Amino acid sequence: MIRQETVTHPMLVTLALALGGFAIGVAEFATMSILPFFSEDFGVSEAIAGRAISAYALGVCVGAPLIALGAARVSRRGLLVVLMSAYALANGLSAVAPSWEMFLATRFAAGLPHGAFFGVAGLMAASLVPPERRARAVASVLTGLTVANVVGVPLANLFGAQLGWRWTFAFVVPLAACCALFVRLLAPKLEATAEASPLRELSTLKSRQVWLTLAIGAIGTGGMFCIYSYLASVVIEYAGEPKTVVPLMLMIFGIGMTCGQFIFGWLADKNQMGAAAIALSLAVAMMLAFWAVADNVWLMAPVLLVLGCSGGLGSVLQTRLMTLAEDAPTLSAALNHSAFNFANALGPWMGGIALAAGAGWPSVGLVGAGLGLAGMVVLAITALDARVRGPGRRHGLAAG
Repeated sequence: MIRQETVTHPMLVTLALALGGFAIGVAEFATMSILPFFSEDFGVSEAIAGRAISAYALGVCVGAPLIALGAARVSRRGLLVVLMSAYALANGLSAVAPSWEMFLATRFAAGLPHGAFFGVAGLMAASLVPPERRARAVASVLTGLTVANVVGVPLANLFGAQLGWRWTFAFVVPLAACCALFVRLLAPKLEATAEASPLRELSTLKSRQVWLTLAIGAIGTGGMFCIYSYLASVVIEYAGEPKTVVPLMLMIFGIGMTCGQFIFGWLADKNQMGAAAIALSLAVAMMLAFWAVADNVWLMAPVLLVLGCSGGLGSVLQTRLMTLAEDAPTLSAALNHSAFNFANALGPWMGGIALAAGAGWPSVGLVGAGLGLAGMVVLAITALDARVRGPGRRHGLAAG
């Protein structure tokens, strides 16, 4: 499939890739926390300012498949360097955008490399370890994204509050640039074979199993994003806590997500479908618990910790897609992040419908649990389809 060079320091390569995930996590999640600042600066309402977040998500959904297809024959190292260089440039342009329209355009541009980076970075990390450690390698890359919620977002938010919101995006530029530099210096080139092509990548989309796996993430994780999006409002307006409590709750959630990547990465190396079932079951239970304890932050904190842990489902599904489409995995791996951004839009939208109907702030927990249960239904259909279609590849998966 690929010609691989000898890797002297595979752990350093993985750390370099995780740094890219950290940069992306800071830019993506910190934008939500500084929304009131750039809203005021550009003279638009907060409702309109939210379009910057939507523009970024749209960029992810558009960029992931287009870049994966267009760069099918490009070496993975070269592609990762270009993607992170482009990410640094786009966030730098966001930091100096002179108008609301230009800012919106730069957020869309910043989203374009997101999905392709995580897809290709996961493939590279998996190629550096034995097959039985692939899921843990993918999880290590995604850990950068989760650690950003614990450390990077509070720091970026501090910059935004003390120095101005533009410094939040300026903070991302050196992080992304350092990732590009370290990948160029440390990573193997991993040349694609002559058989690699956009048509070969597209052929993976003939697999019903690939589409079902993408649907698990697109639906099942929507509930987690629903709670994350409305968490600040629940803490302040329903639980009656001061605004200073919100960063602590978000940090606890981020710690859970970081732990979940390692836990479910390990579980996925044992049994991918089993790990996915555990993650979704855990998420549903915790979202129901969130609904029950939404008025008490002391009880909410452990719930958020465990709910964040269930976010390890991302690395499980990423590894599963790599297994299903191992002959041409770039597109399916990149599409996984498009699916998660779809979930990031679906969850808050459905939560908003419940709130508009007067269901009250705790209802986002019930909405989230409903989406989690829907994800479990898709997972069950996926497992049944794999079984009906006969023995698959490793971990009992049918490629379709």
